[in-house]
Amino acid sequence: MTKDEQMTSPAIDPATLTYDDRGLLPVVVQDVLSGAVLMLAYANREAVEKTLETGQAHFYSRSRRELWRKGATSGNTLAVVEVLQDCDRDALLVRALPAGPACHLYTRSCFEPNVAEFELGWLRRVLAERALAPPDESYTARLLEQGVDRIARKVAEEAGETVIAGVRADAEPESAARRGDLAAEVADLAYHLLVLLQATGVELADVAAELGRRHQEAGTAPS
Repeated sequence: MTKDEQMTSPAIDPATLTYDDRGLLPVVVQDVLSGAVLMLAYANREAVEKTLETGQAHFYSRSRRELWRKGATSGNTLAVVEVLQDCDRDALLVRALPAGPACHLYTRSCFEPNVAEFELGWLRRVLAERALAPPDESYTARLLEQGVDRIARKVAEEAGETVIAGVRADAEPESAARRGDLAAEVADLAYHLLVLLQATGVELADVAAELGRRHQEAGTAPS
């Protein structure tokens, strides 16, 4: 994916941003698929310019006092999708696609645990990798090889099992085992739904956009 294909930032002029007395401003990095906050870093004007020019997140290291590109040594890069400035132009939000852990401690986020209660973007990336494996080594690859009809049937099967598990959990609300069964069935259903999206070329961003549209409509609808 090229910079022009993936980066859709509104016009930002690094010269008009408000930097502190060290010439820096804070940058919050967000996973564009899940919405999870990944890290907080700082950037000077040069780092902002490099980020906008290359589509790769650049920051300024306060400890080393130098410009650095995220993932230059680790490979855990941040492909920038969008850069937004706040209302005072003294902070930036970088929405990106992470290629591996964002934190230097090799966790997905510097704010682990509980970045978000339920994220699917990371699973979508795992499925994309597993789809490239030989079918005899990957259930995901086998499903995709069998086609959309087979995947859709699996979604229906898992949905039915989820319904049954939900009814049983409701009948025994104090049972940890029943709650665990429901959680497991929901996980199976979510997995197969994502495989179906992958097989049909529908992105999670498309689903998020549709949910956002409905939420906006609900918020503006007359009461």
